[in-house]
Amino acid sequence: MPENLKYGVSTWLWESPFITTSVSLFPMIKKMGFDIVEIPVEDPALINGEIVKKALIAHGLKATICGVFGPTKDLTSNDVSIHENCFRYVEQCFELCNLLGVDFLAGPIYSAVGKARMIPQDQRKVEWELAVTNVRKVCEIGKASGQYIALEPLNRFESDLVNTAADVMRLITDINHENAMVVLDGFHMTIEEKNIRQAINRVGDKLIHIQVSENHRGIPGTGLTPWNEFKLGLQDIDYKGAMVIESFTPEIKELAGAVCIWKHLAPSQDEFALEGLRFLKKIFNS
Repeated sequence: MPENLKYGVSTWLWESPFITTSVSLFPMIKKMGFDIVEIPVEDPALINGEIVKKALIAHGLKATICGVFGPTKDLTSNDVSIHENCFRYVEQCFELCNLLGVDFLAGPIYSAVGKARMIPQDQRKVEWELAVTNVRKVCEIGKASGQYIALEPLNRFESDLVNTAADVMRLITDINHENAMVVLDGFHMTIEEKNIRQAINRVGDKLIHIQVSENHRGIPGTGLTPWNEFKLGLQDIDYKGAMVIESFTPEIKELAGAVCIWKHLAPSQDEFALEGLRFLKKIFNS
């Protein structure tokens, strides 16, 4: 692996939603040994970007930004007003990205999370075309802002549109826009992929971001993820991006319910971060 592989952690491990005062997490995140803090933007209005920027600089951290896409921000909806709401939201996210020195917005931008249904193929085709058309528009908005988008495949229980590396590459081929890139999440991959290394190679140089936890959403290294295959895949493509631990706290009931976390996955969220980082450095820095 490249010696300069940077490690990050999502603030979702402790809090939801991210608000301006969430910068109080930054000193701890830095002290733990992370280079990056991943900020999930549930509501841009709750975030004062200037304060966040100053806090990042003060604590020697970089940021990454991921978008949050629910029923009111669904680009496959048949309601055009919902598309427009999503476009406004991603514009705000791009503004925050630019302010914080980030050059991409990550997430399942193509549809609403939790939209997993058995529907007729004709309807699925219509929704696929809506995703292609509308994500291309997001790419254009991003290009005007100097931003890429990193599209994230989700497991079948969270999306019926894009579940695998093959799916996301088909979507990117159909979108046909230079600003459409990929984020892969090891949790979803352990559910959907037949071979982690091959999936990473399938995405290749489109991969600009990695999120990880275990197959059970717990601490990296405590489950069934084939971490060596993960490492080999990233070596194959000479991956240059960051690796961010993403999981959630069961203490925030709305978020925990949305991602089906019914119990604590570690003795504490701090230990989750510390042990996860220790394991990742052991695997990927060796």
